[in-house]
Amino acid sequence: MPALITLLATVMSTDVVALYKLLAWASPAFPTGGFSYSHGLEAAAADGAVHDRATLETWIAATIALGSGRIDSDTLRDAWRAAEAGDGRALAEADRRGVAHRPTAELALESAQQAAAFAAAYEAAWGPHPATAEASATLSRRPVEGLRASAQNYLSRNSGQGGCAGSPQAGEGNCHAAVFGAAAACGGISLEAALTAYLQAFAANLMSTGLRLGIVGQSDGQRILAALEPMVAAAVVASLVRNPEDFGSATFALDLASMAHETLYTRLFRS
Repeated sequence: MPALITLLATVMSTDVVALYKLLAWASPAFPTGGFSYSHGLEAAAADGAVHDRATLETWIAATIALGSGRIDSDTLRDAWRAAEAGDGRALAEADRRGVAHRPTAELALESAQQAAAFAAAYEAAWGPHPATAEASATLSRRPVEGLRASAQNYLSRNSGQGGCAGSPQAGEGNCHAAVFGAAAACGGISLEAALTAYLQAFAANLMSTGLRLGIVGQSDGQRILAALEPMVAAAVVASLVRNPEDFGSATFALDLASMAHETLYTRLFRS
């Protein structure tokens, strides 16, 4: 019996630690700078396409299921599996594909900047990425060597001062979802939990953008998140069973809004 109690306590402790990490990394308090990006929503609001609770909910749902949310969930999935297997080459490929499928310059910058910020914050607070340990020696020798090497080497090609000191240029850098997925795998976080947290945080950030643009109030914002719960769950399941070759997005209105945002006269957000 004492041995069983010890085993149960160890399992629970492991789960709690993983949950703690996930809550921290997906929190708005984790300094990735996501609050500064609207993902094209600001331009859609200025055009009147998104103007109330219903249109904002529809916009977020489409983004998660068919747009960048779909790209990011598949990228996170592939990066998580690669990191879990210690396959640095597959991790680098997942990262590059996630970067390449950004349809506009601002959306590319949004992902790359958050990837660099995530890596820098992880390094500053959580220490060396577990993938650099001897247990993942194969991964640590590859182009993406966990977040320590990403911050020091892989991301440095887009920084004038090395590491994450500078801002990545549009179309360059790492993919935020890939960096998050690698961290989750090496942190003992399940793929399902990582996908759910990432997509919920994505949806919450877009909802917060709607609040700051005056589209909805606090209560309607929470109603939107509640209504999106089954959609996010379905997006997670879809990513888990989707063929990796079935990769892409189809949110042309969002892409056009992102392009229009580049020349928007008055802007609160960077995308």
